[in-house]
Amino acid sequence: MSYFVYILLCSDGSFYTGYTADVEERMRQHTNGTGARYTKSHPPKKIVHVEQFGTRSEAMRRERGIKKLSHEQKKLLVRSRSNPAIPDKSPAP
Repeated sequence: MSYFVYILLCSDGSFYTGYTADVEERMRQHTNGTGARYTKSHPPKKIVHVEQFGTRSEAMRRERGIKKLSHEQKKLLVRSRSNPAIPDKSPAP
């Protein structure tokens, strides 16, 4: 099973960072107001960054690292990659 770290751009220009096994479902939760306390008061606009990891612990470690970055550093991270890349759940051919 893969895990993903994602960054959301919120309506006020702030970023929210989290990890999940299902990025699309997690975005639905944030949009519906059931995802996290932060995104209830800072509604998400879109996913701006996604990274994939093989284990939950790797994803959690990366999430903690991103959360320590300044807003400007997060902007640079988002710009440095061609994102978002919402994972394709279709089986490999």
